[in-house]
Amino acid sequence: MELIYTIRECDIKLNIKELLHENFNISTRLYQKLLRHSAITINENVYYEKQHINLAINDIIKVNFDNQENNSNIVPTKMDLDIIYEDEWLIIVNKPVGIPVHPSNLHYEDSLSNGIRAYFDSIGLRKTIRPVNRIDLNTSGLVVFAKCEYIHSVLSLEMQNKKFIKKYLCIVEGTFKEKSGTIDFSISRKKDSIIERCVSPHGQKSITHFSVLQETNNLSLVECKLETGRTHQIRVHMSYIGHPILGDSLYGTSSNLIEGQALHSYYISFIHPISKKQLEFTCKPKWTLFDNKKLNQNC
Repeated sequence: MELIYTIRECDIKLNIKELLHENFNISTRLYQKLLRHSAITINENVYYEKQHINLAINDIIKVNFDNQENNSNIVPTKMDLDIIYEDEWLIIVNKPVGIPVHPSNLHYEDSLSNGIRAYFDSIGLRKTIRPVNRIDLNTSGLVVFAKCEYIHSVLSLEMQNKKFIKKYLCIVEGTFKEKSGTIDFSISRKKDSIIERCVSPHGQKSITHFSVLQETNNLSLVECKLETGRTHQIRVHMSYIGHPILGDSLYGTSSNLIEGQALHSYYISFIHPISKKQLEFTCKPKWTLFDNKKLNQNC
């Protein structure tokens, strides 16, 4: 994994640290780490920070991210990963219901990160496991993993700047009078709970845009676009307005109509940190409660 950059006239007044930050959003912390690994070269010569370098037009700067990292904190567990997209820099998988993204005491060896660790081992990639986005244990759908610290930092910055777009599909109880709208209620941790969240005027600002796609049997298929990314945001918001997600036992009731809860991360869009191209990915849920043909037309 290597960034390659040709110096332009507008760059020659910058030092290397400034140039890498301005053109690639490389943080000071990552810059220092790259120096320790001798990962920056100028015209094939390793760059050291104390060197005095006068950059010239058409000089070639390379930044190498192939350094091995200690990933022993995550046990490798072979899984049949549903890989939606992969390149040298990142991988996107469709997470099934029932496994978390991160390991925990209850899921020490069977999280999605365990499966990604095993997959990285199989392709000879010794890197820290870095999920870019996160979804709940009983939520399915798209999860992005960065293959190096640089990609993770740039995509995380895109999230902060609202350039990383996430859309979800959910089945909720009841039907809506207004078929589209915005839910703008702050969310905080519920008192005396480490898991549950609630709407609170003292919480963090939380905004969910929704659109009803289909209705049947007192259930609604809804598309939600997150403007903010709070823990359990869609689940809390839908429950608060009287339309809890089907099967969500924490904020509604469990259901024998579906496994887990009817919440699926079906769409993501972001600017690829290397190619700078806008990428879009979709992944349909496995639900059968709504007509799949209509579902394909709607989203």
